[in-house]
Amino acid sequence: MRLLSAFHRSELLDHLSGEEYDLLIIGGGATGSGVALDAASRGLKTALVEKQDFAAGTSSKSTKLIHGGLRYLKQFEIALVREVGRERAIVRRLAPHLVVPEKMLLPLIKGGTYGKLATSVGLMVYDVLAGVESADQRVMLSKEETLQKEPLLRQDLLEGAGYYAEYRTDDARLTLEVLKSAVKYGADCINYVEVTDFLYRENEKGEKVIAGAICHDHILGNTFQIWAKKVVSAAGPWADELRQKNESLQGKRLHLTKGVHIVLPYEKMPIRQSIYFDVPDGRMIFAIPRGKVTYVGTTDTDYFGDKNHPRTSIQDVTYLLGGVNNIFPSLDLKVKDVVSSWAGLRPLIHEEGKSASELSRKDEIFVSPTGLITIAGGKLTGYRKMAERTVDMVLKKLGRKVRKTRTHTISLCGGEFSGAQAVEAYKEDVLEVLRPHGLGPYYADYLVSNYGKQTDEILETFQENIDEQLEPEWAMVRAELDFAIHREMAHTLVDFFSRRTGRLYFDIESVKKWKTAVFEEMKKQFEWDEKRCKQELHWLEMAITEATEFTEETSAHPAPPMS
Repeated sequence: MRLLSAFHRSELLDHLSGEEYDLLIIGGGATGSGVALDAASRGLKTALVEKQDFAAGTSSKSTKLIHGGLRYLKQFEIALVREVGRERAIVRRLAPHLVVPEKMLLPLIKGGTYGKLATSVGLMVYDVLAGVESADQRVMLSKEETLQKEPLLRQDLLEGAGYYAEYRTDDARLTLEVLKSAVKYGADCINYVEVTDFLYRENEKGEKVIAGAICHDHILGNTFQIWAKKVVSAAGPWADELRQKNESLQGKRLHLTKGVHIVLPYEKMPIRQSIYFDVPDGRMIFAIPRGKVTYVGTTDTDYFGDKNHPRTSIQDVTYLLGGVNNIFPSLDLKVKDVVSSWAGLRPLIHEEGKSASELSRKDEIFVSPTGLITIAGGKLTGYRKMAERTVDMVLKKLGRKVRKTRTHTISLCGGEFSGAQAVEAYKEDVLEVLRPHGLGPYYADYLVSNYGKQTDEILETFQENIDEQLEPEWAMVRAELDFAIHREMAHTLVDFFSRRTGRLYFDIESVKKWKTAVFEEMKKQFEWDEKRCKQELHWLEMAITEATEFTEETSAHPAPPMS
C-alpha cells in the first residue's frame, strides 16, 4: 500500500517530475480528491497537486453536513435535491463513522419561511426524492411536542415543527479519506505544490493544447514540471485564476460568497438536537451540537477579499447571534461567548441579477480551447457525482472507452464497517482500551468519528507512548500527530490542529494546551531550522487569531432586529 507520508516528499517530487500522467488534477479539496479516486480506480495514471494543505479551502469550511438540501426544494431545484439526497446515502455507506445520522428539528414560527402544510408536503417530497428510509422519514410535531424536543425555543412564535433526518460529517476528514483512498489506487498526491503556469504542445492538427503544468513546491522550495495528457482544475475559489493563466477566462465566471460559522461552548447553547431555524431577515441557519460545542451558521454574503484568508467579521458574529437570540431568547448570547469560528468561500457560478443566497449550487464543467477542464460550483454532498462526470469527460477526451465509475462501491479509508451498529460496537471496544488510562467516552467517540478503523493504528502508537511513561492525554495527542505526519502528509502545526484533528474549531482549548508540545515534537521530527520554527509559530498564532478575533467589515449583514 502506498503511504501519504510527509517523509516521502522528496521521492514523490522526483516521481511526479519524471512521469507522464494520463491526468493531472489541480486542487486537493473534496472535488479534486473525488476526481483523483474516480480516475485512479478506473485505471488512469493520476496525479494531484494542492497549493495549500489538502482541504485547506472550502472543503474544511462548510456547515459539515452531508445533506439533501431542503432549501433547494424551495428554489425548485428538483434534480439537485434528488441527486444529493441519494448521494448522501451512498457516502454514508462508504464511511459510516464519518457520516452520522443527525435528527434535524425545523421549528415552524408565525410569519416564518415555511408554513405547516408547505413543510409537511415539502419534507414528504424531500423524503421521496432523497430516498430516505422509512425510519428516518419526516414527522410533523405540534407546538407541545416541539417544546418537549427543545424547551429552549421561543414559545410565543412557535406553532410546531418538522422533524427529519440529515447527516453530519467532518468535511476535512472526509476529503482526506477520499484522497487517501485515491492513493491506495495508485494516484500520486501532494500538498503545498502550486501551479504557476501551464505546459503546452502542438497536436497533430497544429493546435496548441495543454500538456501539463509548471509547479513550485512551497516546502522544499524547488520548481519542476508535471507532464499530463489531460489537466483538470478543481481549484474551487481559485478556478478563475487558473483559467486566466490559461488565457481562457471568458463567458461564465465564478461568484464567490462567504459563509461564516461561529462556535459556542455547549453549556452556552445546550440544544438537544440539530435545529434549522428562521432568522428575521428571511434566511434560515443551522445550530448543530458537536461534542463539547454547538456551532451556528451560516451567513451568505458576496465576497471580494483575500481568497487565502477569508475572515469572520464582527458583523457576521452579531448577525448569527441575533438570529439565535431571536429564537432562543433565554440564552442571551454575547460576542464574548463565541470561542471559535470559521469563514469559508463558496465558488458558485455567477448569474446576473441574483443575490448570494439565490445563486444555484449546481456544478458545471468548462473546457478551454487548449483543453483545460474546469469543474466548478457544486456542494460537498455531490463530490462523487461531480467527479464521475468529470472523469467521464476526461476519458472521452482521451479517446478511451468510458468505463463506469466504481466509487459508489469503494469504502473510504477507515470506513470498513458493516453499518452504524458496527461503528457503535467499535467505539465500545476503543473505550475499553482508553478507560484504564482515564480517557472516557468523549475520546472514544472523537477517535472513531475522525479515523474509523484507523483508530487501531493510533491506539498501537498510544500504547507505545504509555509504555514510555507519557501522560495519557499527551500520549494520545502524540499518537495522532504521528499518524497525521506518516499517513496524511501533515507538514505544519496548522495542518495538525485544523484539518487533521478539527481541534482549532471544536476544542480550541486543547490547541492552547498542547501547541508547545506538538511544536517541539514536529521540530524534532522534521529538524526545523530557526527560520522555520518562527514561521510555524507565527502561522499557528495567525490561525488562532483568525478563528477567535473578528474584523470590522462594512459590507456584511446587518444584525437582525430582535422581534
